Amino acid sequence: MDCEVSASFSSLKSQSFARLPTSKATTEAVVKETIGMAGGIVAASFVLALSAGAATVKLGSDAGALVFVPDTLTIKTGETVEFVNNVGFPHNVVFDEDNIPDGVNAESLSHEDYLNAPGETVTTKFEKPGSYGYYCEPHRGAGMLGKIVVQ
Repeated sequence: MDCEVSASFSSLKSQSFARLPTSKATTEAVVKETIGMAGGIVAASFVLALSAGAATVKLGSDAGALVFVPDTLTIKTGETVEFVNNVGFPHNVVFDEDNIPDGVNAESLSHEDYLNAPGETVTTKFEKPGSYGYYCEPHRGAGMLGKIVVQ
């Protein structure tokens, strides 16, 4: 049986080498194709790396509740949160100056202008570790509160 496996491997090996390009033009085409595939892999990796540093919070639940979904989110320092207007608008995102880390400017994080249409977005980048409390100004009394924990 060992002879059969060895013979099969030798046959496979010679077939693989037989498919290698023999002319300079064919070799250049194979190299260009390989470089193109490698470039595509690098580009895809770059896109994944960028999207890995972002999280999403919906403003309003799919069922129409006046909540942030999720209402608590944990991210890493330097990551960005995208707030997406979902249901029950208008909404906004206001950070509570008494419920954010010392030295952070609540106004610079907040998005006080109303999002009036589904799918509208705003983003906030978090550079300092700590807990960040926020709310939707028109729905604060209804309990539309959220928290982002930055590690």
